[in-house]
Amino acid sequence: MVAGMYEQDFMAYMIFGLILNFAFSILFGIYLSRNIGMQEMMESKGDKQQSILVSLSLFIPYAKMLITLYRVTILQIYFLNKGYTHKEFWIYITNDKQENR
Repeated sequence: MVAGMYEQDFMAYMIFGLILNFAFSILFGIYLSRNIGMQEMMESKGDKQQSILVSLSLFIPYAKMLITLYRVTILQIYFLNKGYTHKEFWIYITNDKQENR
């Protein structure tokens, strides 16, 4: 048993969490690309590396999906509600802080 459930059930939760992550990530990517534009996104993308915690979250059911939803929340609350654009959010997500100065 893993985390109080059988291995098959745990793996099913992991797989379902990954499917939800890919669905949310794809939908969020489509949303950003429609509001910013693919060409503009490619030109303004930085080289920011994801933290090791984000990479390891693939192994925890639903963790990666929650990180994607957290990014959507940051976009809505911090950027859009304060008058910033989708492009400014994209630059914030993809560039290191030293480059933003």
